[in-house]
Parts: sequence; C-alpha cells; structure tokens
Amino acid sequence: MGLLDRIWRVIRANLNSLLNQAEDPEKILEQTVQDMQNDVIQLRQAVAQAIATQKRTERQAAQAQQNAQEWYRRAQLALQKGEESLAREALTRRKSFQDTADALKAQIDQQSTIVTKLKQNMVALEGKLAEARTKKDMYVARARSAQAQQQLNDALGRMNPNGAMAAFERMEERVQQLEAQAEAVAELNEGDDIDRRFRALESGGDVDAELAAMKSQLLRGGSSAPQLRSQSQPLDPEVEADLKQLRSQLEEI
Repeated sequence: MGLLDRIWRVIRANLNSLLNQAEDPEKILEQTVQDMQNDVIQLRQAVAQAIATQKRTERQAAQAQQNAQEWYRRAQLALQKGEESLAREALTRRKSFQDTADALKAQIDQQSTIVTKLKQNMVALEGKLAEARTKKDMYVARARSAQAQQQLNDALGRMNPNGAMAAFERMEERVQQLEAQAEAVAELNEGDDIDRRFRALESGGDVDAELAAMKSQLLRGGSSAPQLRSQSQPLDPEVEADLKQLRSQLEEI
C-alpha cells in the first residue's frame, strides 16, 4: 500500500509540474475574463427573458381583470332586466376571470422579485468583469516583466564574467602591442630619414672638395696649358672662347 501511495504521489507531482509549465498566466487570465464575459451575456439573456415573461404575465392579468369587469357589467345588466339566473351565470364567469387575474398578479409579484434579483446579480457581475479586466491588464504587465527579468537572469547566468573580462584584457594587450609596433616603425623611418640627410651632406662635401681641387689645378696650370697646345697645334678662336667662358664660370663657383 505504501508503494502505491508513493507512485501516486510521484505521478501527481509530475502532473502538477507539467501543468505549471503549461500554465501561461496571460492566457489563463484572458480565458478567465472571457468566461466571465460569457457569464454576463448569459445573465443578460436570462434577465431579458424574465422581463419578457413578466410583461406577458402583466398583459394576461390585465386582460383577465378586464374580462372580470366586463362580466360584472353583464351581471348588472341581466339583473336589471330581471334575468336573475343569467346574472348568476355572469357573476360565475366574472369570479373565474377575477381569480385568474389575482393569481397572475401574485405571479407578477414573484417575477418582479426574480427580475430585481437578476438585475442586481448582473450589475455585480459586470462590476466584477470590469475589475477582472483591470486586474488582468495589471497582472499581464507584471507577468511580462517577470518573464523578461527571468530571461535576463538566465542570460546573466549563462554568461562567464571572468571569461568576458579576460577577453577584454587580451584585446587590450593586443591593441597596446599594435600601437607599440606602429611607434617603432615610425621611429625607424625617422632614423632612416636622418641617415639619408647626413649621407647627402657628406656626399655633397666630397663633391665640393673635389670641385675646389679642380679649380685649384686649373688656376695653377692655366698659363702652361695654352703653351703646350700652341706648340702642338694652332689655336681655334671658338675653342678659346668656350674655354675662357668655362674658366670664368669656374671662378664664379
């Protein structure tokens, strides 16, 4: 017997767990409000039917009372004409209609009480329906907020803050390394530029020294060169003019 109780307890626990998972607050509240609205509609139909029955009974009672009065008038007429038996028959008819009218009036009083009670219940149910709609909107909003918070908590639970921070630290180190490499390349480029400038200055000084030596040699050997040339070959006036111009340019330099 204890084993069966434990099995039944496990089954109920599993069923309750499944129901709790399948029970969506928003859908349950929406269905509850819909059920209450259907109840209000049915109650309105019942109130309308009760009012219609009451009015029909009132018309029947009024007609019975009118018939009773008519037969009473006829009884008076028959008695005036000396027709006592006919008057008695008219009064019998009048009593039958009067009894019917009285019974219908009693029924009208009962129906009026029922209609009043139904109207009160309908007003109370409509008030509860309006309250339920307001609460539904509030609870739905709270349920959605709770679900969003639960999803956020689940997402935060799945996240690894240490791993995320470690990734940021690795990226920070990588960025710093790239920046250092860029600065090193810039310094190397700047050093190469300085070297080039110095090499240009140094090479320019050699040229200047060589040019000065050439000037000195030309100035020292300027008087003998024409003599050697004059002994070997006659002077060409155009060549002499070009040579003179070249000398003057060298002296200016």
